[in-house]
Amino acid sequence: MDVKGKVVAITGGAGGLGLAMAQELAAAGARLALIDVDQDRLEQACALMGETEVQGYAVDITDEEDVMATFQYILEDFGQLNVLVNNAGILRDGMLIKAKEGQVTDRMSLEQFQSVINVNLSGSFLCGREAAAAMISSGQEGVIINISSLARAGNVGQSNYAASKAGVAAMAVGWAKELARYKIRAAAVAPGVIATEMTAAMKPEALERLEKMVPVGRLGDAAEIASTVKFIIENDYVNGRVFEIDGGIRL
Repeated sequence: MDVKGKVVAITGGAGGLGLAMAQELAAAGARLALIDVDQDRLEQACALMGETEVQGYAVDITDEEDVMATFQYILEDFGQLNVLVNNAGILRDGMLIKAKEGQVTDRMSLEQFQSVINVNLSGSFLCGREAAAAMISSGQEGVIINISSLARAGNVGQSNYAASKAGVAAMAVGWAKELARYKIRAAAVAPGVIATEMTAAMKPEALERLEKMVPVGRLGDAAEIASTVKFIIENDYVNGRVFEIDGGIRL
């Protein structure tokens, strides 16, 4: 699929990886529908897109009615939808159980677990469902890309996050098989440790240890994830696969 002139929706599009994807695809001529819960950051992100046709949508992706309405607004504003990048996600890390001298001192609460599942997994499900509906109703070939994570394999202190990211990868594979009849492809990207605001705030010695864990000797760049997303969109034979972009690190 040629990116130029296509309508691309990106959740979590106001910052981090989402903003990098938006800039990459804007440079290739895409028309952008940026979805984010933060109205102020959304306006700032839209302002960065220059001459690109862009519209921001402030929405809580865990709210089914809001999501359904948002994708209807996208169709009204652009007349079509070609690509969805399910990028929005949150972290609420914590140990499953903490114990000392045989006594349990703390547990990950159901609320802590469920809050991450709601945004990362349920939100991706809702947006994927409504994007597919919008692609079909507007008569467009489509691509849905779910942003997973290296943590999908399981990671200490991330029961909630790992479960959600394994789930979005599995959904992408299932959707690839299910939606092919409608000329909609699906895939996922599982980034490793990427240089972000969060890693920039780490102590230098901790950051150095992290970099040494990566065989290529550095953190990933957001632009490298964005270029992978663009590749998936443009290569019509990519379907049902999870791309691990992680510099060779293994948890």
